[in-house]
Amino acid sequence: MATPPKPAAPRMTDAQRAYEAKRAAKNGMSLEKWLAAKEKEREEERRAMTADAGRRAAEVAPPKKPGLFRRLLDRAQQPLKKQPSKPGR
Repeated sequence: MATPPKPAAPRMTDAQRAYEAKRAAKNGMSLEKWLAAKEKEREEERRAMTADAGRRAAEVAPPKKPGLFRRLLDRAQQPLKKQPSKPGR
């Protein structure tokens, strides 16, 4: 059995459709035009967010200080230092 293709936007309930119709009427648009404009704005916002995230990722972040375990492991790999002998011992 073939299923019908799903629309790009999720199906709205009757209450949601009525709410959007009121908003569209308030702005002097048809419901279809209003929904298309909303989707276009959402798409532009998504593009702006991805471009902004890409730009932030491209910026060079300063290297992070190693964590506690990394510092302990690094220190364990270093040779032991000779301690000066204390006078009187």
